[in-house]
Amino acid sequence: MNISVLILTLNEEANIPYCLSKLTWCDDIVVLDSFSSDNTENLAREGGARFYQRKFDNFASQRNYGLHEIEFKHDWVLMLDADEEATPELAEEMQQAVQTAPDNLALFRMRRKDYLFGQWMRRCNAYPIWFGRLVRSAKVKVMRAVNEEYHTEGEIGELQGHLLHYSYNSGFDAWFTEQNLHSSMEADRLLSNDDHGRWSFIDLFDRDPTVKRRALKHIAFSLPGRPIIYFIFYYIFRGGFLDGRAALTHSILRAFYEYMVDVKVKEGRRRQAGLPV
Repeated sequence: MNISVLILTLNEEANIPYCLSKLTWCDDIVVLDSFSSDNTENLAREGGARFYQRKFDNFASQRNYGLHEIEFKHDWVLMLDADEEATPELAEEMQQAVQTAPDNLALFRMRRKDYLFGQWMRRCNAYPIWFGRLVRSAKVKVMRAVNEEYHTEGEIGELQGHLLHYSYNSGFDAWFTEQNLHSSMEADRLLSNDDHGRWSFIDLFDRDPTVKRRALKHIAFSLPGRPIIYFIFYYIFRGGFLDGRAALTHSILRAFYEYMVDVKVKEGRRRQAGLPV
């Protein structure tokens, strides 16, 4: 055992027991909670996690606090969400990877499989997206208030295993509440032009998936009718309809999230201009 785990939580009683049950390979689990009002704390402690709390301001600040203000048993830390599962195959791959990682390697990226009603949403999502998740805590900084990016001056590696993501497991009511927060934070970021650096069309061909994804987001947010385009592209052109009946629900909800961002941006611009909504 040579990897610690950091899990951010807010009212995750539906997810945290299962998440912790899949971490038997880890001997140092930290839960950083945003003052949950449900039974998250008791369940986390019962599951063997060390429990901390911090008032939430944004995701990057929360993760940076966890990485840099909490002491871990191991140098390498897996950043995990409560609705995600680290499979045994991924756990074994991660442990082997950090054992042989050179000193200048600071971050491993991995992919994630999103599930709804037991079905992997392979085609109606932006799979494969590479996420920075396994980090040397002292050498990585998290940026971007929502849909975070992991930055390091060290080398970056890639893992072939997947995280499993059950984003609807807390229930659709909780999903709407969470997406309301996320869409507000994304809209605020767009209104403040908080993009952490310039971009160009050359970035679309960059080997770094984070740079490429940022450029794609810039283009996407400039398109009229973006939520409808999102639905048509992922559900029809990428073959999302082949992912089963659950894919239609997933695609509609994801398009609705993008619509929430758009209308909140429009609201913000009118308020900045002193106009009624």
